[in-house]
Amino acid sequence: MPDIQCFDEMWTADGTIRHTYQNFLNWFEQEDPKRLSRKQSETEELFRLTGITFNVYGREEAEERLIPFDIIPRIISARDWRKITRGIEQRVRAINAFLHDIYHRQEILRANRIPKNLISENAAFLPQMIGVSPPCDIYTHIVGVDLVRTDQGEFYVLEDNARTPSGVSYMLENRETMLQMFPELFSQINVRPVQTYPIDLLRSLASSTPSAISSKPTVAVLTPGIYNSAYFEHSFLADEMGIELVEKQDLRVIDGHLAMRTIQGYKRIDVIYRRIDDEYLDPLNFNPESQIGVTGIFDVYRAGHLTIANAPGTGIADDKAIYSYMPEIIKFYTGEQPLLKNVPTWRCIEKDSLSYVLDHLPELVVKEVHGSGGYGMLIGPTSNKREIEDFKNKLKAQPGNYIAQPTLALSTVPILAESGLSPRHVDLRPFVLVSTQGITVTPGGLTRVALEKGSLVVNSSQGGGTKDTWVLEE
Repeated sequence: MPDIQCFDEMWTADGTIRHTYQNFLNWFEQEDPKRLSRKQSETEELFRLTGITFNVYGREEAEERLIPFDIIPRIISARDWRKITRGIEQRVRAINAFLHDIYHRQEILRANRIPKNLISENAAFLPQMIGVSPPCDIYTHIVGVDLVRTDQGEFYVLEDNARTPSGVSYMLENRETMLQMFPELFSQINVRPVQTYPIDLLRSLASSTPSAISSKPTVAVLTPGIYNSAYFEHSFLADEMGIELVEKQDLRVIDGHLAMRTIQGYKRIDVIYRRIDDEYLDPLNFNPESQIGVTGIFDVYRAGHLTIANAPGTGIADDKAIYSYMPEIIKFYTGEQPLLKNVPTWRCIEKDSLSYVLDHLPELVVKEVHGSGGYGMLIGPTSNKREIEDFKNKLKAQPGNYIAQPTLALSTVPILAESGLSPRHVDLRPFVLVSTQGITVTPGGLTRVALEKGSLVVNSSQGGGTKDTWVLEE
């Protein structure tokens, strides 16, 4: 039966199947549970053979792990997807306009819509980008927007990932796995495809070349190397797009252009899809201690001879304090009310907000402003007194490092448990491509699922898993 504490995406409160899942349930009830259990085990072996792994940092066993995968798809109706798509498109337009503004005229600061120190004192703000316009004026070529659902047609944005969003390889491999395991399901349920993402990504990147490039552009993926937690994804995407995967030692600046080493000599690169954070991108212009960056790459970019996706400096749009102002940012740049809601947020740097958060920690979720992957956060309702007390001390010592939010009742979808279908909490990361042709939201995304019953933590680094996400055709 569904969890009555939250919105169940498969069942209504009175136990009636929702229309979105009706065809799936018809299929499921005809299946042999032992066969499904075998299929679940086969997916793990398939992931192992394919090498679908991730790294977990900060632990003794911090080596490559298989990402858990559940074979029961998360299904989204065409109507809900239209709402999600419109809201994401609006949000991404506003983020791009915001980034252009804060690195040029800073009209939003002049209008006092957000505090100036939120920009000037933000480590993610790059003064080196002031006055620099990226090719085609696109800052965010690839965006991941994390969503949660709380009710029928009710979606909230948890955070924006505009720097180097990861997880798209899992979305693609999850779909490929389901197609192999249950091809008959796709003949019974009209699911929108996601497999065109790599070619869509390549076209998007190639369309955003510097204006001086007249021939077919050369595109490459820049990775920190094999020890990065998302290295599987870097190599996967490069392979799927049919382009080179390069590291620092493969690149150099020649005659004001970025070039990569090939067996025929050095070849100029026009577009680089970088998976390295700003700080480590260029030891000449940013962190001089960087061992993975390319010396002088930012000078080539600033001169207009290279497209870097995403643009340097976009990380400030990931900042969770900036996130709390997104409704104002959307209204300022689009003149519209936000189509997707923000989660109510207390900024701990503000005295009154800090006081409230300290008094209500057992009820709240507290996150680091620059945190990611589920690290450095407190989930009050599932924390013990010692953990709450320790976090109080952190908040008092560095309140500007944190924001707090109410604990949302995340929606649930079924997983395959020993007892059959069992509800678990989920979130969703749709992937967005921005190009000269417009904004494209891939119909699906990465559904992350809390495999432990009752848990609200969906991050793979914290024990969560993934599912294939099915968006139904109209």
